[in-house]
Amino acid sequence: MAYKRPSWDDYFMEVVHAIAKRGTCDRGRVGAVIVKNKEILATGYVGSPSGFPHCDEVGHQMKKIVHENGETTQHCVRTLHAEQNAICQTAKNGVSINGSVLYTMMTPCRTCAMLIINSGIKRVVCEKRYHAGKESEWMFRKAGVKLEYMSKSLMEYPNQ
Repeated sequence: MAYKRPSWDDYFMEVVHAIAKRGTCDRGRVGAVIVKNKEILATGYVGSPSGFPHCDEVGHQMKKIVHENGETTQHCVRTLHAEQNAICQTAKNGVSINGSVLYTMMTPCRTCAMLIINSGIKRVVCEKRYHAGKESEWMFRKAGVKLEYMSKSLMEYPNQ
């Protein structure tokens, strides 16, 4: 059987999985890769700000969130998301990501979606849907950011 090269989307998603292994919060070891013209501009994974302790070292910093529908969930706020860290890396290094593609493991959260929109990223490729990603999906449609899923699977986080 002849070797079949992975598509560009499959290739960059494999890189996302390698990057995710560096994550420092066991609630979500997620990776992100920002690409332009098939070249990697930046990577990011879930982790605390530089110089701050990581969840894997000192535990989670949990906050309760009460949603508009009355539902209460808990989230770890010690870390930045993979998408946020990748965008910060480009800002720190003076790299324009206008017109780029972001690869990540699930639908970005609302805050990440706003950063993605305002940074000029034009396409987001996710491996799975995030169970709380509806608002981000709406924001991307409204902003004209193309959102694609590689799988119909749903990613859910435990509510610890």
